[in-house]
Amino acid sequence: MHDLRDIWTYLSASPLLHLTLTLVAYQIGLALYRRSGLNPLFNPVLLAVILVVSILMATNTHYETYFSGAQFVHFLLGPATVALAIPLYRQFERVRRSALAILVSILAGSATAVISAIMIGWGLGASKDSIISLAPKSVTAPVAMGITEQLGGLPSLTAVLVILTGILGAMIGTHILNVLGIKDWAARGLAIGTASHGIGTARALQEHEVAGAFSGLAMGINALATAAILPLVWRWFVGN
Repeated sequence: MHDLRDIWTYLSASPLLHLTLTLVAYQIGLALYRRSGLNPLFNPVLLAVILVVSILMATNTHYETYFSGAQFVHFLLGPATVALAIPLYRQFERVRRSALAILVSILAGSATAVISAIMIGWGLGASKDSIISLAPKSVTAPVAMGITEQLGGLPSLTAVLVILTGILGAMIGTHILNVLGIKDWAARGLAIGTASHGIGTARALQEHEVAGAFSGLAMGINALATAAILPLVWRWFVGN
């Protein structure tokens, strides 16, 4: 047992351990997702998060220690986001023809996400810090955390809410669109990207390339729109 503790102490100090843990956890989640018949309720990101958090808690590993290895995966989020431009470029002509409709729909979705989050939080008696941390939940994490910090919220809480929103959107978003009878891939992509940012966009890409392209577009524009809309809405809310 003493030897095993020594081995664990050595391994836990290596960034490669937590990088490997992240990759293995996702592969396990992906395998379970495929075995379930691609059931969105078995979202691989959600399963990987549960597995990683369980192991970190069981081994009493601090997040900072874990992130020293996981930062390599975090770094790849930038190139992965940029890569979303490839399917979007293939749909450029369709985007150009529908530019006004796309812009209006995303702005409406952004405003709805912000206002509904604020009103629900206020209605349930949440503190102002919690409400402003909740408001940008539908925006990709780095932008959402920046908005929250500027408005005096809690960036760490925002990060958790953003991830939960993305996972929830990936899990049930397609079902909701099916129930509503929305079959156009572009419309489906815009809805998912506006509501559930990158994780939802990954799900949209699994459905169809057109849906993924429009979802990536919606994710980007929604981030800009929320950064402009939320401070105005928040000033009005605080003033009232």
